[in-house]
Amino acid sequence: MEKADLKYSELPFGYIKTDWNYRRVCKDGEWGAGELSDSEYMPMPVAAACLHYGQLIFEGLKAYERPDGRVQTFRLEENAKRMIRSAEKLIMEPVPIDMFKEAVWKVVNANRRFVPPYGKGASLYIRPFLMGTGIQLGVNPSTEYTFVVFVSPVGPYYKGGGLSTVNLMVEENIDRAASYGTGDIKCAGNYAAGLRATIPAKKKGFNEVLYLDAKEKKYIDESGSSNFFGITKDKRYITPKSPSILPSVTNMSIKQIAKDEGFTVEERPIHVDELKTFVEAGAVGTAAVISPIGSITYRGEVIRYGDGKTAGDMCVGLYKKLSGIQNGDIPDPYGWTEIIPEDF
Repeated sequence: MEKADLKYSELPFGYIKTDWNYRRVCKDGEWGAGELSDSEYMPMPVAAACLHYGQLIFEGLKAYERPDGRVQTFRLEENAKRMIRSAEKLIMEPVPIDMFKEAVWKVVNANRRFVPPYGKGASLYIRPFLMGTGIQLGVNPSTEYTFVVFVSPVGPYYKGGGLSTVNLMVEENIDRAASYGTGDIKCAGNYAAGLRATIPAKKKGFNEVLYLDAKEKKYIDESGSSNFFGITKDKRYITPKSPSILPSVTNMSIKQIAKDEGFTVEERPIHVDELKTFVEAGAVGTAAVISPIGSITYRGEVIRYGDGKTAGDMCVGLYKKLSGIQNGDIPDPYGWTEIIPEDF
């Protein structure tokens, strides 16, 4: 199949219209048939529950072209499970794992010409989302839900790409989420609320903010778009544990790889003062994969990792192992990848 005419090695992380998206509607607990649509737009009642009461959740995953030309996904079922948890927390109709998988495979196959060629440093970003589209004026769960999946070819999340370092600032005055709220699920409102912190930080020259816990303001939470980890000189991979943090599929994978590479993995509260004890640090997520942190600014003090501009050896090693599995460069000993049949 001839690829779409795009400069794949220069792609930003942004939306590019592709040929098809997938849609499926659930009314009163019964799912209808799924279908592909070539329209970017959707009709919706003005009183749709998602517009007024925030019943909107989403996921993010990627498809990659392997060296042999086949296309594979990475840990699709973990994203499906996380979406189910999100739906249950917002009293929405969950999308079954098999339905999620079918939708992703169908929409990727329908847009194969947009899957970036192997070796271009790009991937096909997959965005499934579920929203309450039933008419609802009172505060109640929707009686209708629409499940949609669209795709877009993307480059690296942060400018510079690959293992370029990012600079963060600790945010003390704005909370990302409170314990036992919605911080541990992928709902749209979390990200809208986070703009109040990230936009001013970017205007100051930072790539992102690093939030503290909402209760005591002394423990690391996560950044606006990624989980956080720190690495000590004695090879301890330490990542925060909190009920307000979104469980990252990427971080879950890196923790397993780190264990197998001889790291001691710790998932526990990280006091903000511990930032100075790490020799390397990073932000992890589907979009960013692993973004080594060059510096973190806290109360005017700049904490640098290495020279602040170059990724550390341990971050590089973890990144290469993870990206190698995702791209099909090295064997997948964990069963995390699935090749999408072209005739599905």
